[in-house]
Amino acid sequence: MPAARFFVAGRVQGVFFRASARTEALRLGLAGYASNLADGRVEVYAEGDAAAIEMLAQWLQRGPLLARVSEVRREAAGAEGRDGFVTG
Repeated sequence: MPAARFFVAGRVQGVFFRASARTEALRLGLAGYASNLADGRVEVYAEGDAAAIEMLAQWLQRGPLLARVSEVRREAAGAEGRDGFVTG
């Protein structure tokens, strides 16, 4: 199963980025998580359909209305067999 990990920088904490990423991922049928990192970035892990991951990747470039994304770094990831999408 395809999977990817994203590290999103900019004004991405305190602007409902994780909750919005969860909503978008669930809409796309993806499993995974979105977590705040101590350095101010948000980590997003997603697994599922490759086309849906690409759509999420595009969404992460802009995020929710109040976010100001300055960079999205993508890493390949192995599938973890997650069920659902959580925020942490």
